[in-house]
Order: sequence, then C-alpha cells, then structure tokens
Amino acid sequence: MHDIEPYYKWREYYVASEDRESPFYGKVYDEFTFSNKVYNYFIHPQWDDFGSLTLYSKVLFVDYNEGIAMIELIGEWNDAIGNDIMFLKREIVDHLLRRDVSKFIIFCDNVLNFHGDDDSYYEEWYEDTSDEGGWITFVNVQEHVLQEMENSRLQYYVNLGSNYNNINWRHKAPILAIGQVLSAMNAATKQLRY
Repeated sequence: MHDIEPYYKWREYYVASEDRESPFYGKVYDEFTFSNKVYNYFIHPQWDDFGSLTLYSKVLFVDYNEGIAMIELIGEWNDAIGNDIMFLKREIVDHLLRRDVSKFIIFCDNVLNFHGDDDSYYEEWYEDTSDEGGWITFVNVQEHVLQEMENSRLQYYVNLGSNYNNINWRHKAPILAIGQVLSAMNAATKQLRY
C-alpha cells in the first residue's frame, strides 16, 4: 500500500497545501517518512490524515466559483468502530461547506472495505448540500464495498452505483472529470425505493 500515491497529475490546477481555504493549507510532506498506516500497512506519505485510524484522504481539486470539490480516499471506511464519516464530515466536508462548496465527488477506487453504522452523518451531509443545490457522488466504488454501502442505505443520501463505477477520471483534466460525473448523474435512473 505504500506505493499507492494520491493522484498527482492535477497539481498544475490545484494543490490543497497551497490553498489558504483548504483544511490542509500549509501542510509539509516528507516523501521519505512513512508514518500513517491502515492497520499494519504503511501508506504513502502524500495521503492526508483527517482523524480516522483506517481511512485517509487527498483533496485533489476545489473550484470555489462552481462550489465543487473532488476528494480521493484510501483505506478501510469503518463507521461501525471508528465513525469515519464523522471525521470526514467534521474535518473536511464542513470546512469546505463553510466556503460555499456544496458539490462533492468522492473517488473511492482505493476504499478497500466499508463497515456501516448509523446514517445520520450522511443524512446531515445530504441536507447541508441539497439546501445549497449541491450533491454527493461516490465514484468507482468496488462491488463488495458498494453492496455494504447500499446495505447501510447510503443511496438515499449519495449518488452511487453502477452508473458511477466505470469513470476513468485519471486521464482527464478536472473539468472534464466533473463533466463525466455530471453526465453519469443525468443518465442515472432515479429510484424512490431500493
């Protein structure tokens, strides 16, 4: 896992540690010191710790004018034991919401497992974004992780599912990746019940 870097080819467009509005502004990274772990496995030092013991993030891109943020995650998402959604919501999402960001694309390619619990933080996040005309979309969720998320009823608050699971976002500029997610959202069948 120490070889899996957060996506870095958008650094010409945005760098969270250089953005005064970012929750990670001023953070200095040491490429040679591995300190963060998912269980017994060190992860690359470019990933950002936001309070979870098993889930790490990287804010890849934020457009404050459009109110959109793209965040990549790695690790095990464990709401049952670690309440990871609370840390994600309080330490990153709320920070961005206060800066008028209401549209969130969460890249879940490297989320290895999901253990759900109470959905109240997802409901709160949904209400906070929808009040501003925003939304939350989880992209490229592995099938077993998707099943766990659906079992935890996240689909009531988050755009997720097969429409969003084959988006090749890494080979596009941020604006094109956003467009691809928006196209998937427009093509998705809206369901009242699962």
